[in-house]
Amino acid sequence: MCTHRPACPTADRSDHHTAVIVSAHPEQGWSLLCNGTVVFDDTGELLPDGSVVAPLRGLTQALAA
Repeated sequence: MCTHRPACPTADRSDHHTAVIVSAHPEQGWSLLCNGTVVFDDTGELLPDGSVVAPLRGLTQALAA
């Protein structure tokens, strides 16, 4: 899916969230990365294979306190 040079990291790499945003929807709280990953404002992610990366709730709750 990625046509950038150098290519963005694939969705199965640990740094997959650093890929380029190809479609941003801040009003809905999500963005699509060029590697097929959907990232959400709450730090959760949906990978192209359908697996879910849970939000980092501990970090966001600590910052809000």
